[in-house]
Amino acid sequence: MNGVHDMGGMHGFGPLVIEEDEPVFHADWEARVRSLEAAVAALGMWTVDEERHTIEQMPPSTYLTASYYERWLWSLEQRLHGSGMLKADETPSQHVLERVLRREDVASLLRKYGARRGDTVVPRFQVGERVRTRNDHPRGHTRLPRYARGRAGVVWRDHGVFPFPDTRAARKGDRPQHVYSVRFTARELWGSTVSSRDHVHLDLFDDYLEPA
Repeated sequence: MNGVHDMGGMHGFGPLVIEEDEPVFHADWEARVRSLEAAVAALGMWTVDEERHTIEQMPPSTYLTASYYERWLWSLEQRLHGSGMLKADETPSQHVLERVLRREDVASLLRKYGARRGDTVVPRFQVGERVRTRNDHPRGHTRLPRYARGRAGVVWRDHGVFPFPDTRAARKGDRPQHVYSVRFTARELWGSTVSSRDHVHLDLFDDYLEPA
């Protein structure tokens, strides 16, 4: 979907500030939110793509002023309230889940997020082939950045078969397909005023691409 979350290639937000020796979490509550998200994921009620799509529905003013884990917390609360697992006056930290996520199960749970599939799916494109991204503007979730729509590039690598985020976010099945690393020139994406030496690699699904 088109929204403020799709910030790639947008101007006006200032330089990217790189924090030296940045910690994994800046506050204890961030670690708790990460743990709560993992515990809820263990219930199997939502896919990671549904989680991302919920974040994309944040009001723009809230999204732009929220930190990374504030967005996670907002998404978690929306999904828990919407499912009826929480009452209006509760927060995730107050709710006791019936199924407990054990420490030894965390690693296997995280490996399920966007995991490569063993499905036998014929690739639509080959390494070295020129492709063009579709100029689609879906109402639901998509992993095709807005700044790269309708642009031509070259298939650089085939990563294998993965579930398709667009359909998983809408609960319309996994629709497994190949994901490619597609190489674009910076000029193809942003015009002739940028360096001719620069390139951008994007991981894109079969359904985002067509022959160039």
